[in-house]
Amino acid sequence: HLLVHLARPNPAWKSIDHDPNVLLTVFGDYAFIPGPWRATAGSPPTDGVPTSYYTAVQFTCRAHIVDDPEAKAELLRRQLAHFQPDGDHAPVAVDQPPYGRMLPGIRGLRLEVTDVVAKFKYDDHKPVEHRTAVADHLTARGQGLDVPTALQQRRRLDRIGPWKP
Repeated sequence: HLLVHLARPNPAWKSIDHDPNVLLTVFGDYAFIPGPWRATAGSPPTDGVPTSYYTAVQFTCRAHIVDDPEAKAELLRRQLAHFQPDGDHAPVAVDQPPYGRMLPGIRGLRLEVTDVVAKFKYDDHKPVEHRTAVADHLTARGQGLDVPTALQQRRRLDRIGPWKP
C-alpha cells in the first residue's frame, strides 16, 4: 500500500468519496534526447531520431480515507521516517506543535495497490557504449532532470544484457 496525505480542501476528496478506486501516477528522471545523440555509428548526426528518457509508474488503488487524528499522525510519522530518516524533525503528536495543530487541515489516504504498470524508457536496446555516451551528453547539458536521468542510465548499464552493436 501507499501512504499519502492531501489538504482537506483538495477537490479530489469529492471524487474519492464518490468512487474509492483511484489511479496514482508518478514519474521521474525525464529528459529529452536530441536526435544527433541517438545517431547510429557511421551515420550523419542529423539521421538520429529524438526521443525522451523517463520513468513512469501507474498504480491502480482502492483508497481508504484516514481521518482519525492519531491515525493521521501515524501516517505522517511513517512518511517522515521515509523522507527524513535521520529524525531531524519535531515529534508528530496529536497534542503537540507543530504537527498537532496542522492535523485537522489534512486527510490521509492509505492506497491499497491492486495493479501496477511501469515503463522505464532509457534506450535499453542500444549498445552500452551508446547509452554511456548519451549519459555523458546529459551530464554535460545539465538542464532540468538531465543529471538524475544520466545517473539512472548509468545505474542500469550493468543490469541490462549485452547488446550487439
